[in-house]
Amino acid sequence: MTMTPAMDVESGVRSLTAERSARSESHAQPVHQRAQRTLESAVAALMAKLRSERFHDRPGDAAGRGEGELLHWCAELEGDSILSSEYLLMKLILGQEGDRQPTERGGANYLQRIVNHLRLVQREDGTWGQYPGSPPDISACVKSYLALKAFGEDAEAPHMVRAREAILRLGGAERCNTFSTFYLACLGCVDWDACPAIPPEIVLFPRWFPFHMDKVAAWTRTMILPLAMCCALRPVRRLVDTQGGEIDINELFVDLKYTRRLSKEIDRDDPATWKNFFLLCDRVLKFVQRNGLSPLRTRSIREAERWIVERVDPKTTEGLGAIFPPMVYLQIAFKALGYPREHPLIQRAEKDLDDFIVVHDHADPKLDHVRLQPCFSPVWDTGIALYALTEAGLTAANDGCVARVCDWLVARQVRRPGDWGRNLRPEDRGIELGRDASAWAFEYLNDWYPDVDDTAMIAKAMWRAAGDVEAVVADRSDGEGSDRLRRYRQTAASAARWVFAMQNDDGGWAAFDRTRHREWMEAVPFADHNAMQDPSCADITGRTIESLVTCGVSPDHPRIRLAVEYLLSKQEPEGCWWGRWGVNYVYGTWQAMGGLVYAGFAPDHPALARATSWIKSVQNEDGGFGESANSYLDRSLMGKGPSTASQTAWGLACLLYTCRHDDPSCIAAVRWLCDHQLAADKPAFAKSRCAGPEAEVPGSDDLAGTDFQADVAGGWHEHHFTGTGFPKVFYLRYNLYRHYFPVMSLARWVKLAQRGG
Repeated sequence: MTMTPAMDVESGVRSLTAERSARSESHAQPVHQRAQRTLESAVAALMAKLRSERFHDRPGDAAGRGEGELLHWCAELEGDSILSSEYLLMKLILGQEGDRQPTERGGANYLQRIVNHLRLVQREDGTWGQYPGSPPDISACVKSYLALKAFGEDAEAPHMVRAREAILRLGGAERCNTFSTFYLACLGCVDWDACPAIPPEIVLFPRWFPFHMDKVAAWTRTMILPLAMCCALRPVRRLVDTQGGEIDINELFVDLKYTRRLSKEIDRDDPATWKNFFLLCDRVLKFVQRNGLSPLRTRSIREAERWIVERVDPKTTEGLGAIFPPMVYLQIAFKALGYPREHPLIQRAEKDLDDFIVVHDHADPKLDHVRLQPCFSPVWDTGIALYALTEAGLTAANDGCVARVCDWLVARQVRRPGDWGRNLRPEDRGIELGRDASAWAFEYLNDWYPDVDDTAMIAKAMWRAAGDVEAVVADRSDGEGSDRLRRYRQTAASAARWVFAMQNDDGGWAAFDRTRHREWMEAVPFADHNAMQDPSCADITGRTIESLVTCGVSPDHPRIRLAVEYLLSKQEPEGCWWGRWGVNYVYGTWQAMGGLVYAGFAPDHPALARATSWIKSVQNEDGGFGESANSYLDRSLMGKGPSTASQTAWGLACLLYTCRHDDPSCIAAVRWLCDHQLAADKPAFAKSRCAGPEAEVPGSDDLAGTDFQADVAGGWHEHHFTGTGFPKVFYLRYNLYRHYFPVMSLARWVKLAQRGG
């Protein structure tokens, strides 16, 4: 029998009606039954996302490395449009605008497909932003406009006119940050004097000097040294169009004098400021540059080169810092030094950066594009996913996949010294990673820069994954299994040695170094990425306390009590905590509350009571939690925003630290997660179908360029960015946050519901 179009439509309507009926029936079930079923399907979907290959591998590469039996998680990590625009501008600076890639990297026209990504994520008003719902970002707008224009876009096309008008309304291209003006200078759109001076001599400063490489954040070190080399060498490649005319962006400046000089002005009304001091220093440094008055210039450039070469050894890292910005700056700096493209270091640098390419094939030419990631997040994703599964009852003893994940994490340990060792107390400088201490980095390979946050996450996850070691040991028939569990437990426990060594004097922990906050550094003209330093923060400190106590450290340990005092000192008047690495107060409060609970605080302790009151006050009417990254710009927006899966999980986790499972706020959050679980696979550029019959996911109806993520039934869809890179500057969408965090909180709630407590 042949189906007619009318019969096909009728069949589809009956199918949809039956599905809605089933979903309504499911929705009517008791919440504990729905939560259990939601959890089971979410765990199955999360396990289905395991991978043996690296994100950028070809099939079979894992087996070739001897890792074919090991498993981990790694989802795409998303940033904003600057990844595409800066990659394109880098190619122009290097004279590689005719570059080609193999099919798996986007093909011969991959650069035009990156251009298409910029068109795709441009907003209706002509601007580009840092995340969905953000204000326009002037730097992102200028770089995208220049990239589009340089790759052949007609400056009078409607979308280019809208972009130009918006940039001028926002104050013009002179308001770009340092790291954007750098690209403009390399392409001759502004003079190098319009960029803040970064003298390469900083690499020679002694440790007693106020400004020293050891005193800035790890990511800042890797960014400013190649930039300093460029500031000294001042490479320029002027662009010309097909008619031979020079390409510039003078039309984007409100005042063209700022194409020749720094746009930051001295404040004459308040002269005694660090800002004015450093602006005067900038003038002096440029005078020295113009007149060749630095006798150490050649030596400092060579020392900076040596520093970088040491830190891009492929045995220790996949790119300088293993993150996008310094991997771009390195290629430009080393070309200025005279390195040919055929040099092995440059070849490796290109490969490491191009591994970040994500190809999105689509039949619609408007949607077909190539985009880039800022880095890979496998250790972070794997640690959190593993921890979530242990909440759901999976361990290395009862699940073979969990054991293979633990083996992967053991193999990923950092086993060599790095920059972090230079700031340790004298008594801690004898630490040997892999022998008497454990530490992990965020990426697949970044041995120079393990971090406290990943190490704390992995340690507590692996400790729990080891399960009941003694019970397995008692089973004499499984000697090999008990040895593996002991290895996991010992590896987790030894992380405490390194973590304690990294604790700051204020009691808190930072990400990459033992350090202290030097507020004056934020006034340096090239510090406008808002993360010159890496001071202690409440979210890492809270997680670290939880990890240490989980791994057997007493809550009464003096270092734990010092960390607790730090947390209490950082609680906001409203009862919440600011989040450095996640958006924002919901994230910070979740982490800090966990630290205090593991440190032994009772639910009715005043600090926890105030936190509970705050988290309940920001719960949305739909039962979920959400917070826009706009709260970093406007404190009155703390805890406010459309509900998301990851933030609802964090909010529920906060409640479960101090409330009974049947508290109405807990029930409402659980219902939100159950209702918004995907009932069917979600293709890219398609609406979500959720388990709740009336559930709507904020953003799922928005088929803009930022909705290109697909997901599977059993997971959740999340349109918003809930990860923080640099507050006010760069944000992230971790595409597993919306999955493993709900698993974690639902599993915790289900356990409490089963116990009735």
